[in-house]
Amino acid sequence: MKRFKLLALAFICILIAPQLISAGGFDGSKPLMCALFDVVECTPDGNIDELTPEDVNLPRFFIIDFKEKKFRPVKASQSKRTSKIERVTHIQGKLILQGADSGIENVRDGLGWSLAISEETGKMVITASGDDVGFVVFGACTPQ
Repeated sequence: MKRFKLLALAFICILIAPQLISAGGFDGSKPLMCALFDVVECTPDGNIDELTPEDVNLPRFFIIDFKEKKFRPVKASQSKRTSKIERVTHIQGKLILQGADSGIENVRDGLGWSLAISEETGKMVITASGDDVGFVVFGACTPQ
């Protein structure tokens, strides 16, 4: 009987371990280093512009710090801005983060944002909206 229990436990571990390993880096337990690649800006008049992260005052690389619930630029970045993570949830294999950012002081550029990271691949999409503008940002993250 003891041998059967050990075999059953080993079988369960074999089935579950790959799922834990693949999701382990993107489950919110470790900081993530992220890179932004492409930005699409949309306005109500139908204009769509392809931009760089720098064009919209975003750092190319940033850290998601789950312990402090903040995004922060990497040390080499010129930007010193951070953004607070207000909500973290897991939905259908995606790590979803949400929040709002007041933007640059004395400039009406605040917006709400949502970030989805594939727990399988680390690829991410950020959507953000403000006054008469919406952004879709594509990138990827890796555990630190």
